[in-house]
Amino acid sequence: MEENLKQQPTEIIKIAFYGPESTGKTTLAKQLAAEFETLWVPEFAREYLQQKWNATRQNCEPEDIIPIANGQIQLENEALDKAKNILFCDTNLLVTKVFSDIYYGFCDPILVNAAQNHNYDLFFLTDIDVPWEKDDLRDKPNNRKETFAVFEQALKDNKKPYIILSGNKEERLNKAIEIIKDFNKSKKLGFNSHDFIEIYRRKISFENIEYQFQLVRNGLPKINLDRPAILNDGITALSREEAIYNATYFDEKKKNLKLKKFVPASGAATRMFKFLSEFVNDYKTDEETINAYINRKKDKNLALFLVAKEKFAFYNDVLKTAKTLVNDYDNSSKDVKDYAFIIAMLSPNHFNFAGKPKGILPFHKYENHIATAIEEHLNECIWYATSNEISDLHFTVSEEHQADFEAIVNEIKGKFESQNNTSISVKYSYQDKATDVVAVNLEGKPFRDENNNLVFRPGGHGSLINNLNNLNADIIFIKNIDNVIQNHIEDIALYKKALAGIVIKIQESIFNYLLLLESGLVLDENLNEIVVFLASKLNITAPEDFSKYTKESKIEHLQYILNRPIRVCGMVKNEGEPGGGPFWVRDTKGNAFLQIIEASQINDDQIKILEKATHFNPVDLVCATKNYQGQQFELTKYVDKNMGFIVEKNNNGKPLKAFELPGLWNGAMTNWLTVFVEVPLITFNPVKTVNDLLKPAHQSVNE
Repeated sequence: MEENLKQQPTEIIKIAFYGPESTGKTTLAKQLAAEFETLWVPEFAREYLQQKWNATRQNCEPEDIIPIANGQIQLENEALDKAKNILFCDTNLLVTKVFSDIYYGFCDPILVNAAQNHNYDLFFLTDIDVPWEKDDLRDKPNNRKETFAVFEQALKDNKKPYIILSGNKEERLNKAIEIIKDFNKSKKLGFNSHDFIEIYRRKISFENIEYQFQLVRNGLPKINLDRPAILNDGITALSREEAIYNATYFDEKKKNLKLKKFVPASGAATRMFKFLSEFVNDYKTDEETINAYINRKKDKNLALFLVAKEKFAFYNDVLKTAKTLVNDYDNSSKDVKDYAFIIAMLSPNHFNFAGKPKGILPFHKYENHIATAIEEHLNECIWYATSNEISDLHFTVSEEHQADFEAIVNEIKGKFESQNNTSISVKYSYQDKATDVVAVNLEGKPFRDENNNLVFRPGGHGSLINNLNNLNADIIFIKNIDNVIQNHIEDIALYKKALAGIVIKIQESIFNYLLLLESGLVLDENLNEIVVFLASKLNITAPEDFSKYTKESKIEHLQYILNRPIRVCGMVKNEGEPGGGPFWVRDTKGNAFLQIIEASQINDDQIKILEKATHFNPVDLVCATKNYQGQQFELTKYVDKNMGFIVEKNNNGKPLKAFELPGLWNGAMTNWLTVFVEVPLITFNPVKTVNDLLKPAHQSVNE
């Protein structure tokens, strides 16, 4: 009997339709077989039971189950010899097994074993959102939800790779066709059925995965630096008087604008405490003093931290906990006290600073309270991102950290609102799982962990272009979570508003030009004026043969160039901080344009250009993401997918590689209209390591 239930080995892709009665399985099997020019296996039980009904007016009985199962497998095995690449199975033994359980409360162990072990590349679970149609054999029009739940649970219990098909007939068919096409792509990339389901449920594009795998194998296209952007050659100087003028212009316009402040804040503060974590892991407590460790590792960061630890905002709270970790703390050696202090900071059982996001860490000590970075961003938001007594703040967070952010916001928001007569709206979003990337091994094949599961990695900072794309605002201020200050808030606000004023003036000119180009009334002198505007305000030169274009082609070209999102980037002079900066980059056609390039993207033969750079990555961005018709730009269309990073990591000691998307203001905004403006160094106060909190911008008391 068991021999009759064996599946024939095959390389053919087998797709099983699975679900309660009257859910469209047969219709789909027929349609998809026609679409892919192959065969489908009908449901043996239908003909078998119809003949029984016609002869005896009796429905299915327990003794019919095994003959039905035998007949179904015989049909399937016979069809394999004639199928072309794919075989669609109207039903399968797991359906038979579930029906036996539902109707009779038991199932023959032989059938149970066969149903569990039969393999299909993919199961389509047909939903109950279609009308139930009565016939001679169907008798379960009620309790369809409960029946569907039983069917789905059987798939889960038996670890079958499945996707639910819902919607009307046309929607189901189109969805199934696309899924099958993606499944074929996934097999070529080295993925199995369960991999496919995991990737599908994360909504990761297989085209993107294929492209990323190619980049990891072959390397990223070379970036052709022309020269660094410097003052008066790509970077505009901004005097304080000009800053005041532009800030005033922004203040005059903002009452008619919806403003928003966007703060990337995802991830834990691991790097901020890296040197302390390395100390905990490597310090030999019984063999050396801390000073000996510092000398052995040449760890100046640890030396500075220990000398100045009393200046940190978190000092008193951590000290209280450290004292509980050591018997007779007061009479212990300095090494014992310092070690206990660091353990209290980092231990998951205590403050766990390295495992928490920067936003919720205690950054600044005021006279009467301790402030987190979240609080400082709320304060800043009031100063420059407020219109009509409404201030909008948006954090990107990790899902597991949102509650911590909300707790802080809920505690302090009311104070800021009452003090400033302003309503503050704070919203959150997560980095889209669809932007995750699949790691590969050193041979360029999908990397698998010790459980043979795929390893997914966050797509990087550039993934947040999707979050930015979902914001509805006229002007968006962007600033990293750790770039806050304890003093000089007036200067911070002045230059933020100045950048916004510049954005608005540029946007007004662009909108006027686009309306003129659309009107059909444009003159040659108008076209020349626009060309001059592009060169003088946006550093974009017309093609060399532009004068030979027809008038219609000139208009089309200028519309294409002008109708884009705008970003004005605040740049500070480079004071030795790690990272990239603003450069002139040449494209494949030889055209030079402004771009922000990370140091890791630059080839060795261009190091000399890098060394001549005078300015650092943008410390502030102000963006306009709506077009001249008031519609939101689709920001993902302006990403340079050829830019990004190949990172090399390891998983439990096994090396892996992965592609990371281009940075948010790096390749993710490559094709925006871009203006670089020099702003004072006081506006740039990042906290890359905990010792940065010792700098004057984070120490002065100015409540």
